[in-house]
Amino acid sequence: MENLIKRVLVSDRAIKIIDQLRDHHGELMFHQSGGCCDGSSPMCFPKGELMTNENDVKLGTIHGCDFFMSKDQFEYWKHTQLTVDITTGRGSSFSLEIPMGIRFVIKSRLYTDDERDHLEPLQSTSEEV
Repeated sequence: MENLIKRVLVSDRAIKIIDQLRDHHGELMFHQSGGCCDGSSPMCFPKGELMTNENDVKLGTIHGCDFFMSKDQFEYWKHTQLTVDITTGRGSSFSLEIPMGIRFVIKSRLYTDDERDHLEPLQSTSEEV
């Protein structure tokens, strides 16, 4: 089996926060919807709290958490590998990390030509509940 390139990664700093949030809230999920301000930041929810549908794509899994993005937003980001990281400063979203005085952010880089030919496939949200 060939090595496929992941569409979404997670930093070590973000892994530590995910572990803390998981200890307190149970299983988690991420969603990035688009829009302006905090609407374009990845948001963390208890798994299943945010309902996904045919307007979302599952890019992959980061540290045991499904990562979804709206299809419209994905059209802008499909040429980039995303890395979920954290930064200090309180955001204004409903994401679980906000009371900690930090927020999740996306860092991105363009795929190489070779990587684009070996990306992990997108996953359907219809199997998610």
